[in-house]
Amino acid sequence: MVGSAGNGRDAIHVVKARRPDILLLDLRMPDTPGLTTLRELAALSLPVRTLVLAADVGNHDVIDALQLGARGILMKHSATEMLFESIHAVMAGHYWVGRECVQELIENMCASEVTRDPARHQATFDLTARQMDIISAIVMGASNDDIAKQFSISPHTVKYHLTNMFEKLGVSNRIELACFAIEHRLTDNVQA
Repeated sequence: MVGSAGNGRDAIHVVKARRPDILLLDLRMPDTPGLTTLRELAALSLPVRTLVLAADVGNHDVIDALQLGARGILMKHSATEMLFESIHAVMAGHYWVGRECVQELIENMCASEVTRDPARHQATFDLTARQMDIISAIVMGASNDDIAKQFSISPHTVKYHLTNMFEKLGVSNRIELACFAIEHRLTDNVQA
């Protein structure tokens, strides 16, 4: 451990002084809340990767945290192994949304949509049927290995499809892909 802080203001001071690679940040802290801390860290342009700890995913703050630059969300009640796995994923440059909260996060994002354009419902963005299946699985929180097993394809093929989808849709990671799919209602007609 490089350092610890009891509130957001102290966390900012620790990050500025110690320059850690990763920050575990509680959304609910005294003094300076987690989202305010994220905003201030983003303004400082420090190379810290932030993994947010949340008590529940029903709060729109989780979505805001991702938009403010958090690299991952982990539920406080998660097992220690999940914490280590999420840290490794974030350190490897990936985004992490703990599997136990993905569905609730997606449901909250859908519920937060103010308007929906029916014309978007018909758009497929030149995606293949297999790619649409993979998007649906990602929205449900499946990993690449889960997707490979579900569709009897190799993990390499899953990565190939993801790369193609990222390029077609102009997104750069799984979270952006899931958000795009929800916004454009890509999974509405996918059969379970």
